[in-house]
Amino acid sequence: MNNKEMQSIIRNMDNVMYHQPWYGDAVMVMLKKIHPAVVYINPPHSHAAIEIVYHMIAWMHFTADAVNGTIREGDIGEIPANWRGIDPKVHTWNAALEELEQTHKKLVALLETKDDALLSQKLPNREYNYRFLLNGLMQHNIYHLGQIAFLKNLLGE
Repeated sequence: MNNKEMQSIIRNMDNVMYHQPWYGDAVMVMLKKIHPAVVYINPPHSHAAIEIVYHMIAWMHFTADAVNGTIREGDIGEIPANWRGIDPKVHTWNAALEELEQTHKKLVALLETKDDALLSQKLPNREYNYRFLLNGLMQHNIYHLGQIAFLKNLLGE
């Protein structure tokens, strides 16, 4: 199987999620530093940290579905639970972190089975390919991690 580039993408995804990315703390490292009591605080013109994490999860699920070939026309841009309502009794911080981590692991396991040829294929109904989507997902997670880091500082964490 020719998957050298896919393996590089997987390493980068793991670095962003767990290890030592160039920009600073990895996603899980930063998120574990946040006290669960503040994740529901929703400053004006912003999402709460827990909303952002579930948004990241939604895009990771979408990406896995795309790689798995199970997306349908209209799914892109209309992601189920993209910005879901949060019920603190159901959507706890620990549950969010666990789901984020499990979703990442499932996506990586799926990518491990794919050849580099997938990367240049276009997604259904889009003008971009899977390489762009996977790199974009990493950028998306870093972007939202920056928002969460800002919220953490804003809330005195």
